[in-house]
Amino acid sequence: MKIALITENSQAAKNAVIENALKKVVEPMGHEVVNYGMYSAEDPNSLTYVQIGILAAVLLNSGAADYVITGCGTGEGAMLACNSFPGVICGHVEDPLDAYTFAQINDGNAIAIPFAKGFGWGGDLNLEYIFEKLYCEPSGGGYPKERAVPEQRNKKILDEVKKVTYRPLTDILPELDRELVKGALSGEHFDEYFFKDCKDEAIAACVKELKK
Repeated sequence: MKIALITENSQAAKNAVIENALKKVVEPMGHEVVNYGMYSAEDPNSLTYVQIGILAAVLLNSGAADYVITGCGTGEGAMLACNSFPGVICGHVEDPLDAYTFAQINDGNAIAIPFAKGFGWGGDLNLEYIFEKLYCEPSGGGYPKERAVPEQRNKKILDEVKKVTYRPLTDILPELDRELVKGALSGEHFDEYFFKDCKDEAIAACVKELKK
């Protein structure tokens, strides 16, 4: 699995802490972490939580990433922005129990973590425990296990609803503020990582056009 890390501007100073915790847990599992920044508080390519939603949607819908780890001060803004787009099911995760139940019951592909609210002594350990419980079992297995069938059925219903209520990403992006989109897709390593891993030619072409 290719896991993308995206950090919002108010929490950019924690990027290395988050990346280290994520890699420590998931790389031994065979997953790859791709860090899309922001890389530090001084990173000139600033990302608002709205731009996190745009970037996450581009990565997930194009197949450039299989999962997105993101957040902001409270995690709420990043979660709302991610869920504004098709192809993204983002949970708000504060602790390992949130991570496990979201993965098993909701079977999403992104989480938003509060990186300021409640992030004090031991915050790095809480991140490790979150990532452990998020990926400790195949997603969508159900919790409790006897509820697996109706929970999996509900997830399929949600997927079908989202197909109706959301338009294709290639229709949405050109109608958004162009500078907002360009800012979301202008990280230091975006071109290097995205175009190598992108599996959707239409989205790749759309991104190239919008970045001109």
